[in-house]
Amino acid sequence: MTDSYPRLAARTLRFTLGIPRNLTVSPDGATVRFIRTPDGVTRTGQLWELDVESGEESLLVDPVDVLGGADEDLSPEERARRERSREGAGGLVSYDVDATGRWAAFTLSGRLFAVHLGARAVRELPSTGTVIDPRLDPTGRRVAYATAEGELRVVGVDGEEDRALVSPASPTQAWGRAEFIAAEEMDRFRGFWWSPDGASLLVERYDEAPVQTWHIADPANPDRPAAEQRYPAAGTANSVVTLWHVTLDGTEPVEVAWDHEAFEYLARVDWSEGSDPVLQVLSRDQRTSLVLEADPASGATRTLREITDEAWVELSAAPRRDAKGRLITLEDVADRRRVCIDGAPLSTDEWQVRSIVDVDEDGVLVTASSEPSEVHLVRFGFDGVVEPLTEGVAVHGAVSGGGTLVVVRSDLESSGTTVTVRRAGREPRPIRVLAEAPPLQPQVELVRLGDRELRAAVLFPRDHVPGSRRLPLLMDPYGGPGAQRVLASSRMFLEAQWMADEGFCVVVADGRGTPGRGSAWDREIHHRFAEVTLADQVDAVAAIAQRYPDDVDPGRVGITGWSYGGYLAALAVLARPDVFHAAVAGAPVTEWRLYDTCYTERYLGHPDTQPEVYDANSLLPLAPRLERPLMLIHGLADDNVVAAHTLRLSSALLAAGCSHTVLPLSGVTHMTPQEEVAENLKLIQMEFLRQQLA
Repeated sequence: MTDSYPRLAARTLRFTLGIPRNLTVSPDGATVRFIRTPDGVTRTGQLWELDVESGEESLLVDPVDVLGGADEDLSPEERARRERSREGAGGLVSYDVDATGRWAAFTLSGRLFAVHLGARAVRELPSTGTVIDPRLDPTGRRVAYATAEGELRVVGVDGEEDRALVSPASPTQAWGRAEFIAAEEMDRFRGFWWSPDGASLLVERYDEAPVQTWHIADPANPDRPAAEQRYPAAGTANSVVTLWHVTLDGTEPVEVAWDHEAFEYLARVDWSEGSDPVLQVLSRDQRTSLVLEADPASGATRTLREITDEAWVELSAAPRRDAKGRLITLEDVADRRRVCIDGAPLSTDEWQVRSIVDVDEDGVLVTASSEPSEVHLVRFGFDGVVEPLTEGVAVHGAVSGGGTLVVVRSDLESSGTTVTVRRAGREPRPIRVLAEAPPLQPQVELVRLGDRELRAAVLFPRDHVPGSRRLPLLMDPYGGPGAQRVLASSRMFLEAQWMADEGFCVVVADGRGTPGRGSAWDREIHHRFAEVTLADQVDAVAAIAQRYPDDVDPGRVGITGWSYGGYLAALAVLARPDVFHAAVAGAPVTEWRLYDTCYTERYLGHPDTQPEVYDANSLLPLAPRLERPLMLIHGLADDNVVAAHTLRLSSALLAAGCSHTVLPLSGVTHMTPQEEVAENLKLIQMEFLRQQLA
């Protein structure tokens, strides 16, 4: 019997296993290192390197050998860290290389290891406690690591002198780790930074004492106590986050000073060669951000730049200085996300900059879009020359160093990903991709819908003959801020094609608030999640019905989504039953007062000062209006969008006498990586939609 697509997708982590990741380039550009699983179904990441000159690949670290075949044992803190980064693989999922290119450090099962890259010799280093996020000092002499117990420790690569640099004063404190909000909502996953000379570090200390405690129970196992979790819901206290300069000589740590009351979020930190540390802090309402330069010895800071926005300041690449001391930032200027040099735009009007790949003496290499569904590599020279380095309808990413550029590309022509190493004077060299081939090739049409030219992907069953039958329409959005679904990458639409093959026209539409279309587009959703994101899906339905009158039945429209997409799916049948006739809502946020501070307050403000905004965007008041079939799905172990969201909506629906379906997932978090759960979950959803839209 052939395995179903949902089972294969779960087994292969959506066909990403076997794709090289965590790519780094040695300082001289001669070697590329990366993590890759041994095939497309094994989840154990291995550390590899490629010799740029010869193109030869070599295995550096196999966790199976290192652990002697033993199963990986993760601490609760490491599991939470991986949940924040949506990490589903195992084995090596990260590593760090020193600036000399001699050593790499990594952790397995909470133990500390280093590999001498020249000799390819792996050694376990002595460590204390459960190791988290080890990082080598730039000189390659020592490894610093955080622990699950809250310490920041250091040990020599020769195995000598494992010692604590700083230790928590209470059980609610932790050194050297990113707090929940930084990891979940600010894309900052680390909590310490070495000085360029390897003699000291900047170290975050957070204290969760002010944060309320929630309890995540496991109803399927009543003998187990509920897990306690500090969760900063909108309008409540955050962790107290401070930054300290910690030296290796035992000198008392020095706190880096800024106005914590006005700027409680530590967003970014950079300590580059030749400059003092640069950090970015953010106000609680996220309308003001300061870029600061710190004097490590005294802890004093001075403001390099103040960035303000009437809605919110968008965080992106860490501000840094280039070799000439100029401040490089990404900022929203004149409806474009731009590279700025000392506050003056360097990038041009054509491009929306996505990320900074590298800064060298000649310019800034970025990923950027002129068409929102495509992402290209572009170099903006300090001399004003703009040089696109990639072409075609595709999505690109890259790492760069020492004159070597590694380009990752996916497009609509195939479901695969290519990884190519470029270096001047040499033929491009591929890095092998070992991912499983998907059992289908999406037949996706990228279109622009309605007056707003919503970018959308349209997929029909692969055997559909145009005009032969009118199919039910299934909308499959995420639809919320910060995440883009409609990209020129075939792999993005594998699941959508499978759903289409089940007898639907599937449409993925990116509305206002999704990235790539400018700051004004992003900020249309400010205070208006429900109104704006739902209106764009309604407009997409109307435009699809007009575009494909002989192929789509607007009297049979379903909608499905997860997380924000789940919120949008439930909202659709509650608020617009005239357009949407059935919905499957997975892990939906139903009451924004139950979601975290940073994300929610960025877009909706503070619930104490703007309760009407929260009321207008909550699903709970809409419960009595339900007249269409609704399936709610939620992992009971979800520590991000907690199960209370679904349970409270279900209670409100029951109180209103509204029939609905609830599917609780025991032991499942915000991700559903288990093969059986993922497969049956998708099959049940599709059967529900087939029945309701028949």
